[in-house]
Amino acid sequence: MSLQRRHPGLNLGAAHQEADDASEVLVFGFWVFMMSDLIVFGLLFATYATMLGATAGGPGPRDLFDLRSAFVETMLLLASSFTFGMASLALKYRRDRGRLLFWLGLTLALGAGFLGFEVHDFLAMIAKGGAPSRSGYLSAFFALVPLHGLHVTAASLWLVVLTVQSLVFGLDTRVKTGLLRLGILWHFLDLIWIGIFSFVYLAGLA
Repeated sequence: MSLQRRHPGLNLGAAHQEADDASEVLVFGFWVFMMSDLIVFGLLFATYATMLGATAGGPGPRDLFDLRSAFVETMLLLASSFTFGMASLALKYRRDRGRLLFWLGLTLALGAGFLGFEVHDFLAMIAKGGAPSRSGYLSAFFALVPLHGLHVTAASLWLVVLTVQSLVFGLDTRVKTGLLRLGILWHFLDLIWIGIFSFVYLAGLA
């Protein structure tokens, strides 16, 4: 299979031939896993949609959501997707570990900022009476949104592990293919969050 047809936008190319060959099966398998994850999120979005009015007399979106905070979270995650893209370019074209680690570190900091704002929002919601057990609506919300946050947490931990591996072992095949798969996950979570921000926050307040 020619390099031009292999994983458009993700292939490492001839400069990283061994890792590029190793990624053929690994990246395909990871795409299959991400599709299963997409089904889970799709089911949770559908559940949330059916529970929009099921507040049982408790607080709803207008009582609980802080749109400014959710917007900041959105900007942080979008920025982290950009910085991860820059890290991917540094890996593919520049072969400069210092530049790669800079962009990965910035991505991690933005991801941590996102998680910090999100945890603050959850605590503020609970303080206003928005506990998950209060209503079907809140149960659906806390099934969907924190699951995304758990994914971001797992992706951030994976990023830390890959950074440590790159420092200990260098940019070997294992690290390169790991970064390829993590990139898929990171951008996937960015798209899921756009859906959450649009459907849960904006539509909820509308």
